[in-house]
Amino acid sequence: MNFFIAIPNTSLADEIHQLNKTKKISQIARACATFRVDTIFIYDEDYNFKRDRKLLIEVLRYMDTPQFLRKKIFPKTNELKYSGITSPLKIPSHNTVNKVTKIKSGDIKDGVIVSINKKMFIDIGFDFRLLYFGKKMIGNRIQIKFQNGYPNLNFKEIKREEINDYWGYKIKTKRNLLNFLLSWNGDIILTSRKGIVTSVNNLRQYTGKKNMLVVFGTPNRGLHDILGNKINIIPHSKILNFFPNQKTMTIRLEEAINGVLSILNLFQHH
Repeated sequence: MNFFIAIPNTSLADEIHQLNKTKKISQIARACATFRVDTIFIYDEDYNFKRDRKLLIEVLRYMDTPQFLRKKIFPKTNELKYSGITSPLKIPSHNTVNKVTKIKSGDIKDGVIVSINKKMFIDIGFDFRLLYFGKKMIGNRIQIKFQNGYPNLNFKEIKREEINDYWGYKIKTKRNLLNFLLSWNGDIILTSRKGIVTSVNNLRQYTGKKNMLVVFGTPNRGLHDILGNKINIIPHSKILNFFPNQKTMTIRLEEAINGVLSILNLFQHH
């Protein structure tokens, strides 16, 4: 089963300082990487939160990018002012070989397209670059698979979807949550304290499926408030409460993501 999550552009509304907002994003990214989330969808709940939306996207992208490529892909921006406090994801795409002599057949590595003397190259973090003859633009991140190891390096460009191991999350934006949910091809779990209490029986029918989208509300408004009565017309969906008898007034988003995905992950392997 592939996990997908949808979070609002107001996800950071309960934090005031950018430092704390960045810490929160770091916790969200770690949770998504831990439970191999395929895609993080960011939907617009309030169009006034453009700065938070941009911060959320930029820091999530930064954390998903292997460390040896970050300086080549990301210029210094205000959004990344506190990126140094983010926790490393340490996912397979970040833990690849760091010496060219250790490259062997079958190894996969990320690179970035660069231009030198009007020729295109792939920078993979070593003190040399590989000639590139593909169609990607300068600054694009790509994945290559080595068909021969060192010293006779030979490689081909591959799509991220061709990699069997977890290679990080993708980030996509959605303007309208309802339209997005109505068009989703797969099952949907809408998280809410007003939902049916999660049980073994109602989770069994939702685990093992191909594409599972888990939707979270905002720090100030739940999904019932956001979607209104239309929450009941969303196909292939179930409204579930994963935190029955909670004693805190609210569940923070980063806590909810960790809690919900850990339960779903457990049932997937049960």
